[in-house]
Amino acid sequence: VQLQASGGGLVQNGGSLRLSCSASGRTFSSYAMGWFRQAPGKEREFVAAINWSGVNTDYADSVKGRFTISRDNAKDTVYLQMNSLKPEDTAVYYCAGATSRSHYYLSINKNDYLYWGQGTQGTVSS
Repeated sequence: VQLQASGGGLVQNGGSLRLSCSASGRTFSSYAMGWFRQAPGKEREFVAAINWSGVNTDYADSVKGRFTISRDNAKDTVYLQMNSLKPEDTAVYYCAGATSRSHYYLSINKNDYLYWGQGTQGTVSS
């Protein structure tokens, strides 16, 4: 499956961004999806994940209550709504797909994801 992330940009501290990730090539609903991010000089880290149907989600502690992951299987798209953004949220954001292993399957481990988008830059100014 090919993934294309979009929606990044520059916002002020406390602002919002909505990232989108469009999939093509294979049945999108077969995959659990995740968002990861990588800041300069840091490891790529987990942000949020969602199972194939959207009923199960998980978040990194640093974004809980501020970010929301969702998906629309009819549009082959996964979203990341980011509110109350902080300068430490500045990073390149990547969407990724993992083959579902069960109905509620999702993963916070980047090594479980086979497919990756190209990344979109999100910058939060202080």
